[in-house]
Amino acid sequence: MTKKQFSANQISSILKEFDNGRSIEELVRSYGISRATLYNWRK
Repeated sequence: MTKKQFSANQISSILKEFDNGRSIEELVRSYGISRATLYNWRK
């Protein structure tokens, strides 16, 4: 499995989607990231 790298702009966009009400499961599935990665980005 290859490691994806997201730019700061992409991370910001993903976190905005989460803040706007999109579920964690939807984000994890659509972007191919783990729940742990999403939580770490939120810190």
